[in-house]
Amino acid sequence: MTESLRVPLTTAEVERIRNDFPILSRSVNGHPLVYLDTGATSQNPISVMEAEQEYYEQRNAAVHRGAHTLAAEATDLFEQARDKVAAFIGAADDEVVWTSNATEALNLVAYSIGNASLGRGGTDAARFRIGPGDEIVVTEMEHHANLIPWQELAARTGASLRYIPVTDDGELDMNAAAEIIGERTRVLAVAHVSNVLGTINPVPALVSLARATGADTFVVLDACQSVPHMPINVHALDVDFAAFSAHKMLGPTGVGALYGKSELLNAMPPFLTGGSMITVVTMDHAEFLPAPQRFEAGTQRVSQAIAFGAAVDYLSHIGMDRIQQWEEHLTQKALQGLADIPGIRVLGPGRGRPRSGLVAFDTAGVHAHDVGQFLDDRGIAVRVGHHCAQPVHRRFGVTASTRASFYLYNTEAEVDDLLNAVADVRPFFGVAQTTGAAGAR
Repeated sequence: MTESLRVPLTTAEVERIRNDFPILSRSVNGHPLVYLDTGATSQNPISVMEAEQEYYEQRNAAVHRGAHTLAAEATDLFEQARDKVAAFIGAADDEVVWTSNATEALNLVAYSIGNASLGRGGTDAARFRIGPGDEIVVTEMEHHANLIPWQELAARTGASLRYIPVTDDGELDMNAAAEIIGERTRVLAVAHVSNVLGTINPVPALVSLARATGADTFVVLDACQSVPHMPINVHALDVDFAAFSAHKMLGPTGVGALYGKSELLNAMPPFLTGGSMITVVTMDHAEFLPAPQRFEAGTQRVSQAIAFGAAVDYLSHIGMDRIQQWEEHLTQKALQGLADIPGIRVLGPGRGRPRSGLVAFDTAGVHAHDVGQFLDDRGIAVRVGHHCAQPVHRRFGVTASTRASFYLYNTEAEVDDLLNAVADVRPFFGVAQTTGAAGAR
């Protein structure tokens, strides 16, 4: 969704936004809740919760089935939500497939390519077939959801799995990428934004490398940490597939989306089969509907999709450009403050470098889980652990990190609360103080 930059969010406007999120008014352990874990899951505004409730109170029915009024109304709302999500990312409505989450969306693509490689899908699917001698390229910073499906595909087909390394600055090594992406590359799977490092990867440059090979290379984008936080136009990016989830962008759990170019979706063999995705079924044969319905077998997650549409409405009303700018402001404030705390090592690009609204850091001498518990005692919610991204943690020599992630409803005062609490962690645990931040960039 491309927009011209509008008036930046103000502190007063953010306070008004916070009033739309009832959970932000609660207390945790005797302190006001400071929710800094949107990178894992976001909170829901009242309008999103009301959209789902209204569906159950007034229009609950199976979609694309039945001729009664409730079924027709439910189907209309279900498809209107698809239209909203498609427009939000610059796609056509038939290019958005509902899934349970982004993990399922990525597995859908990998499994469908695997089915095509086994000869399923006929001549239309032949372009997806891969095997020995072909290569699948990922990056060292991938979330497990955009790594393990490709490991499995390589194992099923005999293709080789290669990865683009990460530099000490937390960015992709583009010189290595230029050498790795070549005429044997059939799949390039990459995170738009690292869920650990906050790195915003140069997707146009990566797509150009893939297109320049002359091979039929499919570019698969993990957009979980980008679609909720910045303007995105998938057609302009020229990726073939993109996956994201509602629960990271003010929506409910249980629903995600796969974007795919229309001609590719209609050529791919299905992932799940059963009711609602067929045209003809005999005792030994089935024919499938066009996309997106061919990938939406069985009873759909209707209420969640409708609420997803309401979440998109909310974000669009605020403006994705403004949201991104506010997050950048909070992130730079956090990076500046963390750099002044002894023993804190920030992972990923440092101050002044382009990055998303999340910051992961290592605390010398204190395990991330202990840091998280200390912060929770003060009402501050952060993510701790490896964030489903063990390889990139291993790359930087840590097993776990503490991650704070910001969104449109976070405030400067909450960043101060985080910094004040982090500054107290090592003294609380009796860790000797050092001068300067350990490894901060």
